[in-house]
Amino acid sequence: MARIRTIKPEAFVSESLAAVTLTAERSFFGLLTQADDQGRHRDHAAIIAGQLWVLRPEHTPAAVEQDLAQLADAGLICRYKGPDDKRYLHIVTWRQHQKINRPSVSRLPACPHHDTQARTASVATPTARASITEPAPQPHGTLREGSGQVREPAANPSADDETAGQKDYRESSVRQHGELSEDAVTSQSPDLGPRIMDLGDTPSGGASAPAPDTLSGQQLIAEYAAACAHRPPKDVLGHLGREVRKLLDEGIAPAHIRAGLERHRAKGLHPSILPSLVHEAMNATPATPTAPVVHRAWTNPTDIEAAFGGDL
Repeated sequence: MARIRTIKPEAFVSESLAAVTLTAERSFFGLLTQADDQGRHRDHAAIIAGQLWVLRPEHTPAAVEQDLAQLADAGLICRYKGPDDKRYLHIVTWRQHQKINRPSVSRLPACPHHDTQARTASVATPTARASITEPAPQPHGTLREGSGQVREPAANPSADDETAGQKDYRESSVRQHGELSEDAVTSQSPDLGPRIMDLGDTPSGGASAPAPDTLSGQQLIAEYAAACAHRPPKDVLGHLGREVRKLLDEGIAPAHIRAGLERHRAKGLHPSILPSLVHEAMNATPATPTAPVVHRAWTNPTDIEAAFGGDL
């Protein structure tokens, strides 16, 4: 499978490429895209012709063989035989010009000439580093029994195994730092590790349980979307989310914002109207109930002159 490779601008002024024909140069650039992550490929003219010259049938495998011979003479590729008696080639300057991100392991045999030298150089480098010795880290001191002073570790670590389990810590040394009572400090067996300090009981509902009226903007928008018969468009929810965050930053109570969102959902207004709806929910004056109008059946007045003012 072809891969994306790099061709540097200097390739067009390379004296090595200038020493071969244009078809050989084209075959070389094509091999850059067909070689594996180690720069290796089968040395088979018919296979290379089918990969690089499939739309140019006039350039036959015999012509490709001439291209490979020119590239080998110019030192651009190296042709070798693998353990399976098949012919392979690799691009000599591959590691200098191709930087592969997470290269895969090659399935083709390595070149017995160039790859052996590369492995020798890579092995020689760690050997030179092996002569550099770093000082061993000094062991940490431990607390002396009954005091806060540091006691140097024993000369024979195996004879003082209790130090690793921190058995030498006492309540007195712990109380010097935190003034903790003995009930607040629980100890385990030396085999189970160091002491564990009780930091207090976890409040009911969990230490990270939010306050009853603490809601985030995402939760309010999620409630709004769940209450809608159909999910609102993404732009509408995004605009409402920005307005809700602004209101929360101002210190508006989430209950008032929820009431404004309910009015917005019922009216279907523009998201920018949400602050006005929250204001309406916060400061709306309840209507004063008026006395119901009682219907009275018509009756003839007893005093006609007083009722009609003598106009009749």
